[in-house]
Amino acid sequence: MGDWWTQWVTNLGRSQSLLVETLDIVLVLALTYMILVIISERRTLWMVRGFIILMLASAISNRMQLHLLNFVLEKLVIGCAVAMAVALQSEFRRFLEQLGRGEFRQLFQPSRLAVPKSDSVIDEIVDAVKELSKNRIGALLILETTGPIDERDFSVPGVKLNAEVSKELIQTIFQPKTLLHDGATLIRGSRLVASGIILPLSGRTASRQLGTRHRAAMGITERVENCICVVVSEETGSISLAERGTLNRPLTITKLKESLEAQFSPTVDREAVAPGLLILGRQIRGKALALISRLLGLPSTASRRDKK
Repeated sequence: MGDWWTQWVTNLGRSQSLLVETLDIVLVLALTYMILVIISERRTLWMVRGFIILMLASAISNRMQLHLLNFVLEKLVIGCAVAMAVALQSEFRRFLEQLGRGEFRQLFQPSRLAVPKSDSVIDEIVDAVKELSKNRIGALLILETTGPIDERDFSVPGVKLNAEVSKELIQTIFQPKTLLHDGATLIRGSRLVASGIILPLSGRTASRQLGTRHRAAMGITERVENCICVVVSEETGSISLAERGTLNRPLTITKLKESLEAQFSPTVDREAVAPGLLILGRQIRGKALALISRLLGLPSTASRRDKK
C-alpha cells in the first residue's frame, strides 16, 4: 500500500511538472506569435528570429549549467531587447496600446498585405505632387498601406471628403487660400477620405530646415506603421517621403514614383509568418493533449472517433 501511494504521488508530481512546462511553452508560443503578428515583415523578421535564437541558447546554457556562457548570453539578450525596443518602437507602441484598450483579438490577427494601388492612382498622386512642388505649394498626403488608420491616432480627424483621387482635387485642396490647405489629406485605396487632418508632431530632434509638415509626417509614421506620408515643402518645393518615423529627402519625381510603386506593388516583399506559427501551435497543442490524456488514463480523441 505504501509503495503504491509513493508511486502515485511521484506520478502526480511528474504530471504537474509536465503541465507547468507545457503551459510555459504555450505562453511563450503565444507571446512569440503576437510579436510576429505585429512585425510580419521580412526585413525585420530576421532580427526577431535572431533574438529568439539568443533566448533559446541562453535557456539551454542555463539548463546545462554553463555559467560563463549563460552570463554572456543573458547580457546579449538584454542588450538586444533594448535595441529592438528602439528599432521597433512603433510596433511596441501599437502592442501596448492594444493591450491597454483591451483589444486582445487584434493581437492575434495577422497584418494584411500591402493594399495595391492602381497605376492610375499613383500617377494622379505623382502628377499632383509634381505641380505642387514646381509652384512651391506646401502639401501633406497620408497614404494607408496595410489597413485603415484609427482616427484616434489623429489630433483632429479633419473633414470627410470620400472623393476619387485626382491631381486637380489634390492641387485644389492645398491652394493657400482654401480652408483645408494647412492640414493633411488621407488617401485610402483610390479615395480621398478626409482633409484638414491635424497630426501629432514628432518628438525627435529635427533639422531647422524641417517645418511643421515634416514633423507631422514623422510623428504619424512613428505612431502608426501602416501608412506613409508624402510631403512637399512650401519654402523650397522639395519632396520628402516619411515611413516609420524616418524622412527620406529630397526626392525627385521619378524616385517618388518608384518608391510608391514598390510600396503598393501586389508583390511587395512581405511574408505572413503568423499563420504558419498558428498551425504549429495547433499541432503542439494536439500532441500535448494526447500526452496528458495518456498520463491520466483518459480516452484519446482518435479512440473516441473510432467508437462513434
